[in-house]
Amino acid sequence: MKSIKNLGLCLTSAAALGMAASAASAAEFDGTITLGAAVSLTGKYSTNGGHTKNGYDLAVERVNSMGGVEVGDKTYRIEVKYYDDESTPARGAQLAERLIKQDGVKYVLGPYSSGMTKAMAPVTEKYEVPMVEANGASRSLFTQGYEYLFAVLSTSEQYLASAVDLRAELAEKEGEKPSDMTVGGAFENDPFSQDIRAGVLADAEGYGMEMVIDDKLPPEINDMSSTLIKAKAKNPDLFVVSGHSKGAALAIRQMADMQVNVPMLAMTHCDAAQIIQKFGSDAEYTLCASQWAPSLSYSDDYLGKASEFAADFEAEYDYAPPYQAAESAAAVLVYVDAFERAGSLEPKAVRDALAETDLMTFYGPVRFDETGKNVAKPMVLYQVQDGEYVVVAPTKWAAADVRYPIPPWSERK
Repeated sequence: MKSIKNLGLCLTSAAALGMAASAASAAEFDGTITLGAAVSLTGKYSTNGGHTKNGYDLAVERVNSMGGVEVGDKTYRIEVKYYDDESTPARGAQLAERLIKQDGVKYVLGPYSSGMTKAMAPVTEKYEVPMVEANGASRSLFTQGYEYLFAVLSTSEQYLASAVDLRAELAEKEGEKPSDMTVGGAFENDPFSQDIRAGVLADAEGYGMEMVIDDKLPPEINDMSSTLIKAKAKNPDLFVVSGHSKGAALAIRQMADMQVNVPMLAMTHCDAAQIIQKFGSDAEYTLCASQWAPSLSYSDDYLGKASEFAADFEAEYDYAPPYQAAESAAAVLVYVDAFERAGSLEPKAVRDALAETDLMTFYGPVRFDETGKNVAKPMVLYQVQDGEYVVVAPTKWAAADVRYPIPPWSERK
């Protein structure tokens, strides 16, 4: 196998149309394959919706510039027809219907978030239109018997497993029992974060750890102080937060403001929330669950090594790619591979090819089980060290040792 920029109600990204220097001119293509996408360009998920769109666009641009997609004896360019789902599930479902019924789209790229994916999946399933999604990690998506839904990312219950494992590992190194460790958590009351909660609870229980704080955060998170007061009082050995970009930013800001000391802090969406850029030294020592890291050794023929994708993305968009962008780009590559192996643009043939995917990408390996989950790729855990994200777990992928425990705020200024 060979190994994208705006807003508005409807956007078509056909990057090669504006690329005078493109390696492949329009005359060399026999047609266009249109992928449909309802993405959060406004509303609460707009930050990550933007990352999602940028990932799609970069991959589309690269595929087109390298000659497009070969299907049988014809070659096609790819384009993406976008709608803004406004971060509203009902709107997402409506737009999925519009893409399929009015726009004639036969292949869908997923939205951002598990909630939005849950809203769209019944629609794509109803019309037997494949959806390759990169940002819906809720495990409940894969218990519905969907046959046309495929996810390139690891599912949500795996996100913070490495943090619990790491805390147990550190306890043993210090001559302590993992079962003596305590865990505190704050989880947004949405499908994604509640699945993460379930995973943390199960992992902690497996080690015999006590969950001393287990708080639900409202979907519109504006204040975490009541949970952080508990953290001050109970001082859990590991404190975890899952609240998308807004929750990650809020946790860093309020923990600094309130001088909340915990020996280990782990959360989701650190890079998407740009905690290093926004909070500087206050973000130091934070452990960050990630689907992907630029330092990993994965590569493919389109986007090169993970590090090369990261450099190309930053050159194009002027910021380092969060994993939401990387997994979104990978979803495009999965479609390209399926189109070429299917040798047909008939949706059922493409769906069957997707089900047989066994692919290495710059983002990692992709292989789907019978439910549509990617069962080939592990999660990683970053730590913010000296203003950089450094992989510290799992051990075999680690670029550095974890810095532990976190010094008290009084010693960090």
